[in-house]
Amino acid sequence: MNQTRGTTRTGSKAGQVKRPALSKVEGNGHLALTENALTVLQHRYLRKDSEGKIIETPEGLVRRVARALAEPDLLYDPKAKTDTIEEEFFQLMASLDFLPNSPTLMNAGTGAGTLSACFVLPLEDSMEGIMKTAHDAAMVQKFGGGTGFPLSFLRPKGAPISTTHGKACGPVAVLRHLSSVSQLVTQGGKRDGANMAVMAIAHPDVLEFITCKEKEGEIHNFNISVAVTDEFMRKVEAGEDFELMLPNTRKVVGTLNAREVFQKIVDGAWRNGEPGMIFIDRVNRDNPTPQLGDMSATNPCGEQPLLPFESCNLGSINLGKVRRTPSTGSGQATAGKTGVDWERLRKAVWTTVHFLDNVIDANGYSISEIKEMTLATRKIGLGVMGFADMLVALRIPYDSEEGVTLGRQIMRFIKEESDKASIELARVRGPFPAYKGSRLEAMGVPPIRNACRLTVAPTGTISMIAGASSGIEPLFALAYRKHNILEGKNLYYVDPQFESVARQEGFYSEELMEYVAGGGSIRQRQEVPEWVKRVFITAADIAPEWHVRMQAAFQESVDAAISKTINFPNSATLDDVRDAYTQAWKLGCKGITVYRAGSREQEVLTAGHKESASAPTGSGPVEPERSQAVTSARPEPFDKLRAGSVEGLVSATPRKRPQAVRGVTERVRTGHGNMYITLNFDEESKPFEVFSTLGKAGGCDSAQLEAISRLISLAFRSGIDPAQIVDQLRGITCCPIYDEGILVRSTPDAVALAISRQIGTGKREMAEFGKQLGAQLVMELPKPKSGNGDRTYGVGRCPECSFPLSYEEGCLLCHSCGYSKC
Repeated sequence: MNQTRGTTRTGSKAGQVKRPALSKVEGNGHLALTENALTVLQHRYLRKDSEGKIIETPEGLVRRVARALAEPDLLYDPKAKTDTIEEEFFQLMASLDFLPNSPTLMNAGTGAGTLSACFVLPLEDSMEGIMKTAHDAAMVQKFGGGTGFPLSFLRPKGAPISTTHGKACGPVAVLRHLSSVSQLVTQGGKRDGANMAVMAIAHPDVLEFITCKEKEGEIHNFNISVAVTDEFMRKVEAGEDFELMLPNTRKVVGTLNAREVFQKIVDGAWRNGEPGMIFIDRVNRDNPTPQLGDMSATNPCGEQPLLPFESCNLGSINLGKVRRTPSTGSGQATAGKTGVDWERLRKAVWTTVHFLDNVIDANGYSISEIKEMTLATRKIGLGVMGFADMLVALRIPYDSEEGVTLGRQIMRFIKEESDKASIELARVRGPFPAYKGSRLEAMGVPPIRNACRLTVAPTGTISMIAGASSGIEPLFALAYRKHNILEGKNLYYVDPQFESVARQEGFYSEELMEYVAGGGSIRQRQEVPEWVKRVFITAADIAPEWHVRMQAAFQESVDAAISKTINFPNSATLDDVRDAYTQAWKLGCKGITVYRAGSREQEVLTAGHKESASAPTGSGPVEPERSQAVTSARPEPFDKLRAGSVEGLVSATPRKRPQAVRGVTERVRTGHGNMYITLNFDEESKPFEVFSTLGKAGGCDSAQLEAISRLISLAFRSGIDPAQIVDQLRGITCCPIYDEGILVRSTPDAVALAISRQIGTGKREMAEFGKQLGAQLVMELPKPKSGNGDRTYGVGRCPECSFPLSYEEGCLLCHSCGYSKC
């Protein structure tokens, strides 16, 4: 979704347009950042002091990264003009033509942390090996790396262990252990750890693996994918059986029907998007160094297959910056030589290959084995973002032959130029050490600096900074609405190209912008010209086959892989998902991730629209339990609850305080100092009262905090759902500060945070009631009048700002504050 790129409009009907904020670049030019881009930078990237205060400007960040990445040139030429190289890198990033992956932006030049995003760690079939991997994963994730694990080499559950005469716990139990380790890690204090677990289709425990995430929430911070072979896929088509083999001896221990197992994978993907699929034979056909081993796992989003202990650093060119916009008017396509600034793209490719190769030398490696393998292959992952922006500017629909052709053409050009740039680097610096005996040498490729050059990675937060669409994804929406709590206003972020065309073509209106911001499809609007509906098509309106075709077109020239979500409407059938998986294999994709709208349990209560019951569900900022759509569908128990007639849950008269209560006290660091929050429970384990104090007594802060605590206690005793109290307080902002990786925005926010951490242990009855209520809501929510009931993409609310999350490029992403979880 392109929210970060748009103009900002205040008010529901009329108001002033706030243009993107401009920050002056050191030297020359301007660093054009939108309001959302600045928010993301402030929350996640700009350096802070020990008190959480920002001590770096956006320009300072870019300068820091450019300087740090120019220095490795001295390793190859002591007389290198690093100031010139620094300026070249600086201007490339300051123009937003290119941005590296988040760990590089966060850590380069700070003296701490890794600069790479992608890692694969081996899992040896021993207690020592498993525990070492858990340790290595924690060290990698501590500073921002995402990790992948091959479960394929672990013995199945129940297999004998000769040293202890016991039985193996199995790969899924190991997966749960790694998940618990990852939960302890917050990457660089900024985001949760991210992981991928991969299991070969022939593993005896493959059925348990396929269903291990069937119950949401049991395995955290992990994506799962099944590695399937071409032989397996052919057996699926034929309806034949395939063999299950012990990983250590390759002994056949059973057979399963390929079509039935494939159907179980499809069932899971239809249900909640998992497991994904990795076409492992296709992956290893592109393995540049088979002499070092086979690839058996990928990074968390699947775009970077790696050997054990390999890492890769990523970066993306903004294609929206390298296109030539057609003059004005109609929707006629302007592709090919007339639509792309090929020279600007060529220069960007050469500079970025140089930049990313330098990252390898400037990097910090938490594990010695990772350093050894990374230096041996020197893989880089140059990709793209802003492709949808380019298509719109050239008036080319995403779901068209012209769109697929342009994608294929652009990626082929980037491949050719990145190969040339890497070969030139090898002439000066030498090829990657594992070049001798590699597949590239056997193919006659001249000595080349990097074993892999290209990847299309998730660009969720960096595309928000660049003001670009994500990766090669289509537009997610044309506008969205965000409520400013402090000012009590609605803000409408509108795609600038869409607003420009709407005004030029004469169909612009505030009512239309509000409708689109609520998730409405312009396909339902008669005033919008047909060519605009075709060009400004969004992910929800694109048939899955076009998603797959676009991924396959880019994959033709990408030596690693591609992170992309194949979106389905909620009404999609199992056959639809099955067809997409089969199509991806036949077209040569290396993997596939799907998401069916509304398929995650967290979505249920994000349906509806505050102002309009006819707006599409779940596609825009919503306030669950307040929307007209949800209210009209509430089952009878909820109506009674609101009326105060459900005994024990709601009471018009506050309960009296018992003689004794039990409680827990939590310390939370806030911008006003350390805060101590005590939450007490009654004899029925229901939240009963709150006491909150600041470390230093007296003053207005303490008085206001006491007032907040008294009102919360009154609400508890009156039977108000604690979750509603949390929802009201969470996100109120005053003096934000990080406390052990969690953003605490204010003292009310701290109280909400403490309550949310504890209510799970104090309201079992209420939780059970909520579960039942949620099930009823699923059945009774009405279809919106607009007919766009399938356009549901929210997957819960952001834990930091409460804005609805979207599911893109295999990740949960908040387009308000930049929170991401892959």
